[in-house]
Amino acid sequence: MDKEKELPKRKDIRLKNFDYSSPGAYFITICTENRKNYFWSDTLNLQTFEWHSVGANCVRPQNLPLSDIGNVVMAELEKWHKTYGGVALCSYVIMPNHLHIMVFISADKYGRPQVAPTVDRMVKQFKGAVTKKIGRPIWQKSFVEHVIRNKQDFETRSKYIYENPVRWYYDELYAEE
Repeated sequence: MDKEKELPKRKDIRLKNFDYSSPGAYFITICTENRKNYFWSDTLNLQTFEWHSVGANCVRPQNLPLSDIGNVVMAELEKWHKTYGGVALCSYVIMPNHLHIMVFISADKYGRPQVAPTVDRMVKQFKGAVTKKIGRPIWQKSFVEHVIRNKQDFETRSKYIYENPVRWYYDELYAEE
């Protein structure tokens, strides 16, 4: 292959020797291919947008202007806790061209990891389910995850999710159609 035509090598962003099915909290970002805005049908109405608490550390956005595809994404996200034993969806936000997810993988009462898939497997199955339901692929090839290391890290990521919709026009992933 010609040197000029070689594709760039992707940098491995995963932690070496880390078990991504181990108990803990994870922050995940999944983007659409070419940052295409698939998930919102309109601009965000700040008068009606709000967050709904569904547990001690769980919040869900309310009144996002979700498109049909955005509603499919939300429905698939809401299945995570039913699909994967020991996995709890803490919070998420669906933005026009990406989503952020905070997920907990828990241990049993003896501190042993419950049988849980890896973060990679959960994301791949999620992307596949959405693709199948809408009838076409829309996803960027990979995703970004961050292992949450402590309470401050958790609070920082939670705040980011919480503020992301109202900061959309200043977001690094912002893209106009």
